[in-house]
Amino acid sequence: MKLDVKKTVQMGFAFLSICAFWQMYNALIPLVLTSTFHLNETISGVIMAMDNVLALFLLPMFGAISDKCKSKMGKRKPFILFGTIAAVILMMLLPIVDNSYFANPTIEKEILFIGILGALLVAMGTYRSPAVALMADCTIKPFRSRANAIINLMGAIGGIIYLGVAAVLYPASKIKDLEHVNYMLVFAVVAGIMLVSLCIVMITVDEVALNKQVENYELLHPEEVFTIEDESGNEVLPKEVKRSLVFLLISVALWFIAYNGMETWFTTYAVRMWDMALGDASLCLLVATAGAIVFFIPSGIVASKIGRKKTILLGIVILGGSFFAGFMFTLIHPSFSPLLYGLFACVGIGWAFINVNSLPMVVEMCKGSDIGKFTGYYYTFSMAAQIVTPIVAGWLLLHVGYITLFPYATVFAIMAFITMMFVKHGDGNVEAKRGLEAFEDMD
Repeated sequence: MKLDVKKTVQMGFAFLSICAFWQMYNALIPLVLTSTFHLNETISGVIMAMDNVLALFLLPMFGAISDKCKSKMGKRKPFILFGTIAAVILMMLLPIVDNSYFANPTIEKEILFIGILGALLVAMGTYRSPAVALMADCTIKPFRSRANAIINLMGAIGGIIYLGVAAVLYPASKIKDLEHVNYMLVFAVVAGIMLVSLCIVMITVDEVALNKQVENYELLHPEEVFTIEDESGNEVLPKEVKRSLVFLLISVALWFIAYNGMETWFTTYAVRMWDMALGDASLCLLVATAGAIVFFIPSGIVASKIGRKKTILLGIVILGGSFFAGFMFTLIHPSFSPLLYGLFACVGIGWAFINVNSLPMVVEMCKGSDIGKFTGYYYTFSMAAQIVTPIVAGWLLLHVGYITLFPYATVFAIMAFITMMFVKHGDGNVEAKRGLEAFEDMD
């Protein structure tokens, strides 16, 4: 059997639309809140943090709800369909209210804008877990790392498409002297991307048929199913599998704390500690993102050869080693050097090895009917980490010193490595192909 790359790409359009939306949301909404509605940075920051807070509850809830869906089109596609349509309608109201407020400011319009934002976040929360769970539902266990690599790559493409659209539609020459920028066009383009992506998923992905193939595979390979029946006849995870799951989810939180703490504060750190220009500091993060994108596919292939756990541990070593090297760089050479680009390329590579393989390890431990719920568990721990780490790292930078940023990230990477050592399940089958046979993975 081989991974159906074409079908995986088609499923990935759901994640592409999600990532295009969030790239736009995170870039434009703070500008609208501060420039049009004149909210201060603190209030705007609280509003912008609400997506992560809501995600803690919405993602596991709708993941579990979708597990129980009995629709003829499948368990996940109804949520993707109605969630996307609701999100598109709500997001197109935002520039309308924004432009109206600029023309005639009223408190009612400000409240309306924030209310629409809240409803939009709920709409997006209804289908993120089902969209990711769709890949696991429709891919047999040994191929999930490579499938997740393709899904991540599709998400990155979605973000890149938005950035390209924004660069073309709103260059500095067009908006430099404007008192107010009308973002209706970019909202409409992203809405179009979301609707086209939705049509591709709904038309080309036969969720029911693909899920049936996965169920048949699991019937033929009962050794890959971890659930057992308890005294009441309910399927449950054995204690040792639960233990692995707990340690894996803790590891997820720890490496997100390390990575996102660095990502959030790095530009501030670089300007303060290395006297770098904002552009050079931002380029370092761009190099890290590029390194991750380039290694999404290879990281899935590596995992098929040596196993997901070893690949993740290798990624943690690369990530933590890069953070430690950044600390040593600060001590030895506290100014900008092109070597930093190589350092951040390694950060991206390590992150790709970790990120591509962690979700497949989580869903590997559950039965097929619980994939949405377990996907929600993954996002609960990763989102919680992303809420906590900017606050904790920021407190350390303020009260202890900026020198703490790289050691902070390094320590949490080391902790993630330790907790991953206790994970004994979720690796999947490791292929042992050699020679020309190995190139079949690239088909």
